[in-house]
Amino acid sequence: MPTIGWIFILAAIALVAGSLLLLRDSANMPISKEKMARIKQRKAEVEAEEKRERERDGW
Repeated sequence: MPTIGWIFILAAIALVAGSLLLLRDSANMPISKEKMARIKQRKAEVEAEEKRERERDGW
């Protein structure tokens, strides 16, 4: 395989490995209590809306 092919393969592996490391590092970011409250409120709203739609559609 030509040298340029090996360079592309190594670059692709480096990009994948770097992305996985960044993803791993950002996985445990703390969420503020205020933001968590907003998330829970929005989730409750969406679930209530879906429940109304299911009842309306006769599921």
